[in-house]
Amino acid sequence: MTAIDTKHTGFMKKPSETFSNVEVLVLAGARASGDELAQAHGVPSKAHIRVAGRSMIARVLDALAASQSANQIYVVGMQAYDQLQPAEGWPAVRHMSGARGPAASVYNVLTQFERETSVLVTTCDHALLSPAIIDQFLQDTDAANADLTVALARREDIEAAYPDVRRTYLNFGDGAYSSCNLFCLKTPAANSVVKFWQRAEQDRKQPWRIAWRFGIIPALRILIGRPSQEKVFAIVSKCLGVTIKAVVLPYADAAVDVDTQEDLTLVERVIAERSQ
Repeated sequence: MTAIDTKHTGFMKKPSETFSNVEVLVLAGARASGDELAQAHGVPSKAHIRVAGRSMIARVLDALAASQSANQIYVVGMQAYDQLQPAEGWPAVRHMSGARGPAASVYNVLTQFERETSVLVTTCDHALLSPAIIDQFLQDTDAANADLTVALARREDIEAAYPDVRRTYLNFGDGAYSSCNLFCLKTPAANSVVKFWQRAEQDRKQPWRIAWRFGIIPALRILIGRPSQEKVFAIVSKCLGVTIKAVVLPYADAAVDVDTQEDLTLVERVIAERSQ
């Protein structure tokens, strides 16, 4: 296995003032249908599962706290939150209640505070998240001139590092990409996309169903025309009335989240190898 180094280097650019104080939402609630992995490990939620001696969510929070960009961190919808925070010495965070599903939870939080800064959204199972990944995503977002950015990683980069990992890929005309569970709502206009995602969330594993939600003509352009990812996001942007762009990250780690025991085994092996 070839692992891609995600440590900071001296060649990283200093973040612009736009992202020197980004608000962060870490989604840590269980889906309404339950979580088989959490149940198998006998814990209240996936956030509690330990990876190499530390909970998954603590690893995400450590990466955020060490980044150059994160300001206030909110943990959203986590069950038994107070069982972990004191014992693990988390960085300063605030807990906020969630809602029914990730998109509803994000929207619920967004309505509770004024949008004077950009908002970064990630998940508690992003166990290989690193400061380098976070800062790269936000730097590229700053240059993207968009209301909302979505992090993607190329299939070839993921499989070069982790040949056996199973991911859900989005097939565009210029290649296959996996979502990285990193989103940046740069302007308040992005809130409308969150509302759309609430309706489409049930189709998250079937991209063709999401495409049909934009109407017949846009769907056919996406599904039959097989445009590049850049053109697909342009079509979606026009349909939703906002500017959405993809940020393609060069890190395979960015696309590795922990949904299954197989994922957990992979992540533990990677962390163990890097600690040697």
